[in-house]
Amino acid sequence: MAFVRACALSELEDGTPLRAEIDGTPVSVVRTEGEVFAINDICSHANVSLSEGEVEDCMIECWLHGSSFDLRTGKPSGLPATRPVPVYPVKIEGDDVLVSVTQES
Repeated sequence: MAFVRACALSELEDGTPLRAEIDGTPVSVVRTEGEVFAINDICSHANVSLSEGEVEDCMIECWLHGSSFDLRTGKPSGLPATRPVPVYPVKIEGDDVLVSVTQES
């Protein structure tokens, strides 16, 4: 897996998503409950940015239709979304948040 710097840890406010682009992939980086998560930034239902939504516990809510996605698994909690969104591995090195959007072969 190739890890790429998404942002500085110090840039992340607890519960506030930050949008980053990694190798052409839009990613929402979120610090919540003492952890940092990376999830694809595009809602699987409405093709809008998840980083513009609200975070509560380990869920991010799409601002357009209210679908929520688990930051750990990408699975939606209910309608209207029915498909999960990809989640990505995260590493913290110093103040750098590193994310891998590539799949292992």
